[in-house]
Amino acid sequence: MVKAEIHCHIEGAAHPALVQRLARKYDVDLSDTIRDGRYIWTDFTSFLNCYDRASSVFRSREDYRLLTYDHYCRLAEQGAIYGEVFGSPDHAAQMGVDYGDLVDAMAAGIDDARQESGIEGRIIMTCVRHLGPHAAIAVAETVAASPHPMVTGFGMGGDERAFAAEDFAPAFEIASDAGLGLTCHAGEFADAESVHDALDNLGVTRIGHGVRSIEDAKLVDRLVDEEIVLEICPVSNIALGVYQDFAAHPLKRLFDAGVSLTINSDDPPFFDTTLSYDYQTAERDCGLGAEAIDRCTQTAIEAAFIDEPTRKRLLARL
Repeated sequence: MVKAEIHCHIEGAAHPALVQRLARKYDVDLSDTIRDGRYIWTDFTSFLNCYDRASSVFRSREDYRLLTYDHYCRLAEQGAIYGEVFGSPDHAAQMGVDYGDLVDAMAAGIDDARQESGIEGRIIMTCVRHLGPHAAIAVAETVAASPHPMVTGFGMGGDERAFAAEDFAPAFEIASDAGLGLTCHAGEFADAESVHDALDNLGVTRIGHGVRSIEDAKLVDRLVDEEIVLEICPVSNIALGVYQDFAAHPLKRLFDAGVSLTINSDDPPFFDTTLSYDYQTAERDCGLGAEAIDRCTQTAIEAAFIDEPTRKRLLARL
């Protein structure tokens, strides 16, 4: 099955084998983070700690190139023809990697994977919500001042419960004026109102996760009417306890209501998943048929932050 993905964090895509390889390079002890080739965490707090510990080994331009290349090659092996990844300038800076090196490294990794497998990719630069509006504006200004053909989107991750969406409107306006596509995490740990707030204040065309939109019938109607695309990550939602099990997951109900959906892996190795497994889960455990799954793939390409000639080529590959 041909696949496409538009919601995945680049550090969250780091395979444990690669992280351990770099840990040896930098003499970092990750015995409390990786065991038997798997990440170790038990709840959301320990997940964040595990994520930060694993991400700490990406300390140079070459590290980020290798990470991006490895991720896209793994995607291509699963039948994916397109993928977007979130880059975090704030996180990279903490590890001593400046914005220019981060962009060049990720773009080089995508280029290398494309030459090897034919997969296409783009980058969405993100601010971190709980770091506050001023930090978000700084990221947006940096991205806008350093345009790159592979950086086509701007988004926001982090704790959805921190600050109000309107506080980040200036950052999103800067990104929009720079011609970037806009997306924002909402409706995952925060309720349906967080999705309303993002739509009202940030000018986004896509919502990261957004599954809790199902709690508000008027919001579901709004998503359909405004053709807002949800970047849904089924396995992630169960792993992090947003829903107790797949029977409770609203993927099929949202699809049946006419909402435009895509299927994504979020932070795949941290949740013992892959894009292929999320696709299988959507069909086997969430009740979407093969035709609906194909429609989700088409939606991902139609909603992708890419130029029209590339979009047409990708749609033709479906």
